[in-house]
Order: sequence, then structure tokens, then C-alpha cells
Amino acid sequence: MESILPKSANILPYTLIVGQKQLKLALELAYIAPRIGGVLLSGQRGTGKSTAVRAFTKMMSGKLPVTLPINATEDRVVGGWRIDKLMRSELEPQPGLLKDADSSLLYIDEVNLLDDHIVNIILDVTSTGVLEVQRDGQNEQLLVSFTLVGTMNPEEGGLRPQLLDRFGLMVSVTAETNEDERVKILETVLEFDRAVTEFNSGKSSSYINKALEEDQKRKDVLEKAREKFYSVKMPKNIARNCVKLAAGVKAEGNRGDYIIALAARAYAALQGVEQVTNEHVATVAQLALQHRHPEGLQNNQMLWNEKYQQLVTDILNLEGD
Repeated sequence: MESILPKSANILPYTLIVGQKQLKLALELAYIAPRIGGVLLSGQRGTGKSTAVRAFTKMMSGKLPVTLPINATEDRVVGGWRIDKLMRSELEPQPGLLKDADSSLLYIDEVNLLDDHIVNIILDVTSTGVLEVQRDGQNEQLLVSFTLVGTMNPEEGGLRPQLLDRFGLMVSVTAETNEDERVKILETVLEFDRAVTEFNSGKSSSYINKALEEDQKRKDVLEKAREKFYSVKMPKNIARNCVKLAAGVKAEGNRGDYIIALAARAYAALQGVEQVTNEHVATVAQLALQHRHPEGLQNNQMLWNEKYQQLVTDILNLEGD
């Protein structure tokens, strides 16, 4: 069988990634329910954040994510005029990175170091699905849809609470400590390196082809879940529990209620069931709420301790499914 790995994108296939269940679940839920509005991945360097994001995007869209640089200007993000044409007194629109990311994923590495004004623009677009370009004679509204993923190293500073709250889901990404799991990670990377080397020398790779076939199967599952998302029922008692959880962690406003409900419904769709249960809510509670409670950022480290986990258990046991 001839290998099908593009030479220009030697990216570890998504289904080969070992561990990082919470990270992968957050990416998948944000794809199934775009209204979630993005995922923030917080963790030290070398924990696989970028690898997972690139692998996920490659699986879902066949290309690498559009990456927004830290020094990006508003023109580069939103769009403007092509500079080379302007120098010849010609007007030709230059699409911004948000338009480039339409129907795919926009990746912001070290989002905590990005200008707050730019972050606000991006988050507004993810929540509304509308990109307004009103600059230097341009006045148009574009419909765009993308999954926003920001990564940050909390040791280098955090996000303002107002911006932190705007990310739908948040994952505290940590290095794997289990020795057996670390061995699996190492063996996977070494085997993939070997397979890529063989491919680049003109040989076929059954190892890579099998992984890409598994990626296609996972992509089909996620696309099916996205199609069925709104057909999943949200019982009133489950919706009430979402509200109780957000109130229980003292999340400000109503965004926490909404996000945990969206994430729970997306998880139910991913599981292929017709109705959200307390178990679905419990699975996504930390992802949706850990960055919204008052103690959510202490010494630039996200907190979700036994107190909050016990709160989830207590509230979801108040009523049956």
C-alpha cells in the first residue's frame, strides 16, 4: 500500500497521541459545538499542547492551523488593503487571519502575551460568527466560523479575568508522570520518526497509513456528532444543574451556565445518545468552570481542587437523570 503522508506536513497523526484525554476532549467538544467559543490550554513547555492542536487540525481540515503571531496588527487579524497595491494607488482587499481560518482552526501560541485588544476582537468573532471589517473605506460583515485555540505557559503570566472568562473551555495541561505512559509516548514518537524517515526516502509506511485511517474514522465520528448536536435533548432538571454548578463555583454572569450546557450536550452527541445526563455534565464541569471561579487564578496556576470536585458530585446527586 502506497503511503499517503504529505511530505510537507510530517505531523504526528491525532489518534497516535498518547494520553492528554482532557486536552483532546476539549478540542473535540469545541468542534462539535462552535458556540463554545474556543479552548485555552495552559501548561508548561514540552507538554504536547502544540502537537495536539496541529494534529487535530490536520485531521479535521487536512492542513495545519492558521497561526496568529504575537506581534500581529489589527489589519493583519481583521483584514485591510494590500500594501503593494496601495503603493500603486490601487485598492485590493487583503483578507485577515480570521478569514483565512474560516472553517478551520485559529491557533494563538502564548495568547497571554498577545495584545488584549486583539484578543478581544478574536473572541468577539468566535462568539458571534461575524467579522466586521470597518477600516480605511472598507465596511463589510463576513460570516466566519473557526475553532479558536490559545496556549499559554502560566509561568510567563496570565490572562486578565475578563479575557479568561471569554474562552469557553480551559485545560490545565501537565506533563505525564506515569512511567509506563511516558514510555508509550516515547515509543510512539520514535516509531513515527522512523516511519517518516522511511517515507521521505521513498518507502511506503503501513504504520502511518493505519494511523491516518484511524484519524479518518475519528473525524467521521466528530462530524456526525456535530450534525446531531442540536437534536440532543437537554432535560430541565439537567439545565437547572448546570445553573447550580455555575452558581456553586461563584462564576460571574451567565456565561458559565451556557458553556457547561453546550459542552455537556456536545459530549452527549459525541457519545451518540439522545439526551444529556448528569454524567455528561460531570465530565465537562472542570473544563467549563475551572477558570471562572474567584480562585481560578492563583500564582498564575489554575485551581480545581477537591472542594470544587465535591461540589460537582453533591449538586449532580441532588436529582436523578
